[in-house]
Amino acid sequence: MKYYDQLFYRTVSVDDGNCLKARESMVAAVVFDIDGVVRDVGGSYRRALADTVEHFTADRYRPSSQEIDALKGEGIWNNDWEASQELICRYFEAQGEDRDRLDLAYSTIVQFFQSRYRGTDPIHWNGYICEEPLLLEKAYLDGLTAAGIRWGFFSGATQGSARYVLEKRLGLEAPVLIAMEDAPGKPDPTGLFLTLERLGEAEDAVIYVGDTVADMYTIVQAREIQPERSWIGVGVLPPHVQGTEARKSDYRETLLQAGAAIVFDNVQELTPEAVKQLVAKN
Repeated sequence: MKYYDQLFYRTVSVDDGNCLKARESMVAAVVFDIDGVVRDVGGSYRRALADTVEHFTADRYRPSSQEIDALKGEGIWNNDWEASQELICRYFEAQGEDRDRLDLAYSTIVQFFQSRYRGTDPIHWNGYICEEPLLLEKAYLDGLTAAGIRWGFFSGATQGSARYVLEKRLGLEAPVLIAMEDAPGKPDPTGLFLTLERLGEAEDAVIYVGDTVADMYTIVQAREIQPERSWIGVGVLPPHVQGTEARKSDYRETLLQAGAAIVFDNVQELTPEAVKQLVAKN
C-alpha cells in the first residue's frame, strides 16, 4: 500500500514484511516568467515598444498589438529593445530601404524605450512601469511553498525592472531570479538552468510558466539538453489577448503549438493540485 505526504512529495511503500522503503518522488519546481504572467505589461512594455517604433519612424508607423504579437510569435524576439529595433527596420525595408544603411544606434533605441518605460527620473521611476497591474498575489506563492513546491523566476526583463515588481510591488524578499543581465535571451534555456541551480534542489520535473512562444521554445530546448528530467511548459494568456474569445482561442492554440502542455487564463490557476496532475501526466 502507499500513502502520500505533501502532494506525493515523498512516497512511502510498505512491503509484506512490514519493512518501510522510502523513495523520494520530487514534485516539480515551478519557474515563472514575469511579463504577462506576474504583471500586465500591455500598457507598459508593449506601449513603450509601440512608442519607440513610432518615434524612430517619424510618427509614420505605430505597430498594433496584433503586429507585436505576430513578431513575438516568431519565437526569437523576447527582448523588447530588440523587438523595437526589428519593427523599425522592417518598416523601412518595406519602404525600399536597406536596413544596413539605416542610421539607427541600438543604444539610442534603448535609451528612448527606457525613457518611456522607466521614466525620466533615474532614481524615482515615473514611467509606464508604475502603472502595471499585478496578475498574482503573494498569498498564491505562499501556497506553493506550503505545498512543498519550490519556485523562482526567469525573465527577459532587467534586474531592476523585475525586482521592482517582485520586491517593491509583491513584497517578496530576495526571490530567486535570473534576469536579462544574467543569461542569454530566451529561447536559450541557460537562464532556466541557472534558476534551478539557485533553487538548490534537482527536482525530477520542472514547470516553466510563460506567455510567449519563446517561453515555450525554452522548455523544448531544455528538454533536448537535459532529457533525464521532465520539462513541462505551462502557457498563460496575457491580458491584452483576452478581449475576445476568438483572439483568446488563437493565442491559446499558438502556445499549444509551440509546446505548452496546458494554457491558463491566469497564472493562479496553476494550483498545487494542478501541478500534481501535470507531473503525473508527463
